[in-house]
Amino acid sequence: MNALRRRGLGWAAVAAVVALVLAGCGGGGGAGSAGNASGGAALSGNDINPVDPARLRNGGDFLWPIDSLPPQFNFNQVDGTAAGNRAIIGAMLPSIFRGDAKGVLQPDPNYLTSAEVTGTNPQVVTYAINPKAVWSDGRPLDWTDFDAQFTALNGTNPAYQVAGTTGYSDIATVAPGANPQEVVVTFKHNFADWRALFSPLYPKSTNSDPNAFNTGWVGRPQAISAGPFRFDSVDQTAKRLTLVRNDKWWGAPPKLDRIIYVALDPAAQPEAFANGSLSFVDIGPSVSAFQRAQQVPGAVIRTSNGPNYRHITFNGAPGAILSDPALRLAIMRGIDREVITRSQIGPIIPNAEPLGNHIYVQGLEGYQDNSGVVAYDPQKAKSELDALGWRQQGSVRVKDGKPLVIRDVIPSATPVSEAEAKIVQQQLAAIGVQVDIQTVPTDNFFSQYVNVGNFDITHFSWLGTQTPISSSSGIYRTGDGVEQNYGRIGNQKINDLLNQANAELDPAKQRALANELDQEIWNVGHSLLLYQRPDAVAVRNDVANFGAFGFADVDYTKIGFTR
Repeated sequence: MNALRRRGLGWAAVAAVVALVLAGCGGGGGAGSAGNASGGAALSGNDINPVDPARLRNGGDFLWPIDSLPPQFNFNQVDGTAAGNRAIIGAMLPSIFRGDAKGVLQPDPNYLTSAEVTGTNPQVVTYAINPKAVWSDGRPLDWTDFDAQFTALNGTNPAYQVAGTTGYSDIATVAPGANPQEVVVTFKHNFADWRALFSPLYPKSTNSDPNAFNTGWVGRPQAISAGPFRFDSVDQTAKRLTLVRNDKWWGAPPKLDRIIYVALDPAAQPEAFANGSLSFVDIGPSVSAFQRAQQVPGAVIRTSNGPNYRHITFNGAPGAILSDPALRLAIMRGIDREVITRSQIGPIIPNAEPLGNHIYVQGLEGYQDNSGVVAYDPQKAKSELDALGWRQQGSVRVKDGKPLVIRDVIPSATPVSEAEAKIVQQQLAAIGVQVDIQTVPTDNFFSQYVNVGNFDITHFSWLGTQTPISSSSGIYRTGDGVEQNYGRIGNQKINDLLNQANAELDPAKQRALANELDQEIWNVGHSLLLYQRPDAVAVRNDVANFGAFGFADVDYTKIGFTR
């Protein structure tokens, strides 16, 4: 329902169309911080109508809405990080660790019989692969799949256009152990969030060649699978992608016959759910979707604490109008985040507050509000703009003959982004900043605008992970590659703190470093956090083991319909 992107490692992610969503490149699972070295446990569980799969009807089609068909189905490639792709690949490929309802990462027994730190100084992790685990072409999963993914994602070969290198760049070697199903990973540097690595795991055929990595999954998934479902077909005209049961799957058989992903503008999804064309709809922060779902006979709304959040990314690249951090901070002080939060999610979460931390979401140990540097103060914002030479001339400030006009790029058919942009436009006009809202097609919002820095400010959601520090690294680090730092904003202090926090194995010390890191992210005016995105999902009342997962990962084998 909104533009979503993943954050960082593995299943890290963004939400934009009721608000687009991205996942950050970093961690395993796909929720909040884990109750391990990565952070604390979530405050609450989830709301998915848990039912023993033996009591469910065998078969059926599950109609899963996504904002658009992904252009790239390699989730580790720079163009593959959309939330819709995560939902598809999660059913097809291994996630060797899975987050539970508290966000704690545990080995998935379908893929691993054990995984543990077997050495320190240097750090060594040994994985024992389930001997039953096979790719759908019949080849067993083995250490070479791990080695190929490390080779592709460690950043040493720029021909691989990767979404992020965090964690993989800390590995020295991947080698076989006592047999091909034992994997020994030796690190160059301590990496606390090692559980986030190798999820999703792609076959070595994808990772052994840059061309296969960059283009082999463009337009459609490959036929190879090692999950409960496999790719069947994609209809670009009807905007549908179908997965069917994987007959080579060795685990508990899935209850569903098919998962059909339906690409539909987020604004149209609530009505499609109401008329029976979808099995669920992600309400997220959309009040109108929430109210519509309440009217649908036979529907229930499931809610829980969620790890995902809305924000505004600023473009600070050299030559951009917002390249000066002092200007970015002054503009941020002219935006009232409380007004945006109350207007957008107040009817769903009456006491919601703006989010104050780029690393930890509310409800996780380690969270503290560090946003005081951008506290709403329009008078201070005006004074700072004056001091920077941006003088009021009529309704707009001007400096050296150039008006202070910023372009806010948002995806089409995204009511949440549109509403946020209009509020920002009105608030900044009061301090002499003109905001021009540019609405672009949802299908290329990321590829042609966000990913390439074609914006001054832009709105979408980040999907949280169980390993928020490592999954944040690609968003806030600066260096040779952009990764997911789309605004090109950062400094060496941020890079150093990321390195220190990712290497710190003591959870309390790691949390302290993470908050020092967050404070510096605020200080440089990287991005303006808005609010934690409600985890609210409307589903048919006969749907089981699905709904508001909160900090947990989806078990695709258990989704089904009651008898």
